[in-house]
Amino acid sequence: MPHPSVVLATAGYDHTIKFWEATSGRCYRTLQYTDSQVNKLEVTPDKQYLAAAGNPHIRLYDVNSNHPQPVLSYESHLNNVTAVGFQCDGKWMYSGSEDGTVKIWDLRAPGCQREYESRAAVNTVVLHPNQTELISGDQNGNIRVWDLTTNSCSCELVPEVDTAVRSLTVMWDGSLVVAANNNGTCYVWRLLRGTQMMTNFEPLHKLQAHDKVVLKCLLSPEYCEPNKYLATTSSDHTVKIWNIFDFSLARTLKGHSRWVWDCVFSVDGAFLVTASSDTTARLWELSTGEAIRVYQGHHKATVCCALHDGTDPSAV
Repeated sequence: MPHPSVVLATAGYDHTIKFWEATSGRCYRTLQYTDSQVNKLEVTPDKQYLAAAGNPHIRLYDVNSNHPQPVLSYESHLNNVTAVGFQCDGKWMYSGSEDGTVKIWDLRAPGCQREYESRAAVNTVVLHPNQTELISGDQNGNIRVWDLTTNSCSCELVPEVDTAVRSLTVMWDGSLVVAANNNGTCYVWRLLRGTQMMTNFEPLHKLQAHDKVVLKCLLSPEYCEPNKYLATTSSDHTVKIWNIFDFSLARTLKGHSRWVWDCVFSVDGAFLVTASSDTTARLWELSTGEAIRVYQGHHKATVCCALHDGTDPSAV
């Protein structure tokens, strides 16, 4: 099977994972995920594997094979896995779950290596670009920084009491973090390094992005520079693109007919892929705000998407 230069995958509530040719919109591979719905997808940095987070497991599939079974399964969560991601070299994976834990998994060894207790259902986890801190957001409205060097919670804040933190995103250079909540609000902080090498949050902006729930917030990647954008997806069926320099609205992407759960930028920040309860995923050209491709094939809500169109870091 040829190694695709662009890995684009979607999944959701129909118990399938679909791989797409990004430009043509053709689905070239469908995997059955029989155990549960799929909540999150993430491609490893080397484009070799796709992690699919379900309830309560994580399955790892070979991207470049037609083999229908997962290569590995990660089993110790007790409830929906809501977040999954990889360290930059692909040596370890992190996850968050509604069981209230954040876990770290060494991809070269069986079982979970570390576990952090959030004491509330975890909705979102992101890895700081320094690769030594995980930031989690939970159903009770807590944001916590987990210091992987000291193996402890180094920072805790609550932007809005009793309002679930739905999504977190960190700027590629570690300068900003954004948290989106169930009230449609995005809180933006500058991340500052203190004398103890501990990350401090300096409030920068409060953005009322949507009137309904923000389901995903995502900052644009490095190669989008000098432009800096924040994408927000919502239960109001829209996606909004915000300019970071003044938090003005650059574009509203309209076309989905139900909740928009997930989004991912292309490596150059020129395109955005979105996944929606209307069963479709869409590819948007951000310069025009037009959906230039619709990926149709799922027959229930599509709630997650993964895109890797960059270079394999090991090949550089």
